[in-house]
Amino acid sequence: MRAFVTGSTGFLGSNLVSALNRRGVQVKAFHRSTSKLLALEGLEYEEVVGDLMDVDTMAEAMSGCDLVFHVAAVADYWRNGSEDLYRVNVGGTKAVLAAAMKAGVDRLVFTSSEAALGVPPKGTLGDESLQFNLPPGLFPYGHSKYLAEQEVRRATQQGLDAVIVNPGVIIGPRDLNLISGSILIEAARHGIPAYMDGGTNMIAVEDAVAGEIAAAEQGRTGERYILGTENLTHWETACMACQVVGCKLPKVKVPGWLLRRAGQIALRAPARYRRLLPLDGSQMILGTEYFFFDNSKARRELGLPHTPIIQAMQETYEWYEEQGYI
Repeated sequence: MRAFVTGSTGFLGSNLVSALNRRGVQVKAFHRSTSKLLALEGLEYEEVVGDLMDVDTMAEAMSGCDLVFHVAAVADYWRNGSEDLYRVNVGGTKAVLAAAMKAGVDRLVFTSSEAALGVPPKGTLGDESLQFNLPPGLFPYGHSKYLAEQEVRRATQQGLDAVIVNPGVIIGPRDLNLISGSILIEAARHGIPAYMDGGTNMIAVEDAVAGEIAAAEQGRTGERYILGTENLTHWETACMACQVVGCKLPKVKVPGWLLRRAGQIALRAPARYRRLLPLDGSQMILGTEYFFFDNSKARRELGLPHTPIIQAMQETYEWYEEQGYI
């Protein structure tokens, strides 16, 4: 069995390469020439350097592969402009799909996001039937993933065997870019002084990777699968982080109206200032929403496992200590 993995040097991609190694799958790890390889340290793979927009190069590299895992994306969207976000997340996905069809791969797993589903109606758990329901300008990341899913659906109509997975907030080792693990770094360095209403659906990276592989093996063509295991309020997440690093619990609750106002100001700020903020303006505005989802479809059809989030946080914290981040 041979697999082609885009985004292989990133958080989820490197953990996926590690899991495929353990299963004896030969991996072609695709990445840019400028990518840092630290997350792949100690893993076995064939290196493929190229551009995500280069269909011919990718198709040639995919030749002979049974599976393609398209994981590459701009995930730290608050640090990048919308142009780069859509170019990579939508245009890059379109190119990967074209390359996979040209190479004649057996199956492709597209890593989308729960963000592509929008916000569940108040008091409910979102499921795979939910459609993106936010203004694109307010949540460009979610919108870009939604558009990328439309590209996948068009490709399946043209004969590509593809499955979509929608991970929630992923936590675990190898998070070099401090996407979700930043809460532990901040807690260790400065504590967590405040919290807010709202919440998110979270999953340990090892469970997300297990879901990716299960989707490749037994997911139904064209279907979405939510990969998330625990719906946690921001207060609960903060308490877990404080417990792991040994700091005091947050004492101040930030009013929702104040956070939303700050977010509106941040969205209008020049890009050079927005990159310095700990939260993106859209994160501030949407931060008090409850992005809670139902993973029963993935549990039923993929056998999605459940590692406690606090355990995943502990493993992440220990990895950061080993790497000298803390």
